[in-house]
Amino acid sequence: MNHTKTWYITGASKGMGLSLVKKLLEKGHKVAATSRTADTFEKLNIENENFLPLEVDLKDEESIARSIERTIEKFGKLDVVVNNAGYGLGGAIEELSTEEIENNFQINFFAVVRVIQKALPYLRNQRSGHIINISSIAGFAPGLGWSIYSAAKFAVTGLSEALANDLEPLGINVTAVLPGWFRTHFAKQDSITFSQNQIEAYQFLRIAHQKMNEIDGSQPGDPDQLADVFIKLTADAYPPALLFLGSDAFERAENKIARMADQLKQWKYLSFSTDFKD
Repeated sequence: MNHTKTWYITGASKGMGLSLVKKLLEKGHKVAATSRTADTFEKLNIENENFLPLEVDLKDEESIARSIERTIEKFGKLDVVVNNAGYGLGGAIEELSTEEIENNFQINFFAVVRVIQKALPYLRNQRSGHIINISSIAGFAPGLGWSIYSAAKFAVTGLSEALANDLEPLGINVTAVLPGWFRTHFAKQDSITFSQNQIEAYQFLRIAHQKMNEIDGSQPGDPDQLADVFIKLTADAYPPALLFLGSDAFERAENKIARMADQLKQWKYLSFSTDFKD
């Protein structure tokens, strides 16, 4: 039995996306990979008949629609959609401009929505498929100095959980993957931006951001392990709606859940106080 699948992966020219593309191709899968510019893939020199490089503007619905059509034309089907494109935005909320905030949500959240909308007719008609949305541990347990980025990733996490319910009757699985630190380009300048306006009172956030630079090159997560994880995920009949990826992400989530459980108990009396008294 042939277990290979056709994958559509956004933000696939670097970082986790690129690692996933290369490993999937090595394992015989068919991969349609998107990037903002086609020449990015040319520089990578990936020669494989199962590889379809696509130049896609994730802010443009028609560009996304055409890329999915090309994927179907070349490979005949679509099994897995991986919404991986995104970038970090650091800064206090009052430091960030409307443009900085909107741009971050456009790529980190609204692009995810657009890709899913264009892919769903194919997945719905075949009554199968798996949508994997790359969120972040910051989209469940945020750290210091990433308020808007965390908000966008919380939106991805919430969307994924809701869609998992909505699409299950159609045979389509949905998983939000919430990674911790992986040894990729994410800590580099081409994957993270910071607020142009900086307020002195938030200097403590700059100290927190500096820790990210210090961890670069020693992150615990190995991106070359991603393909095996994703293949196992898509092979399971009952995959999780949320998957915390990396020991650091798991522990951070576990700690938050414990704090939430304590808070629920502490404030239970107030939660119940709004009920009608019979």
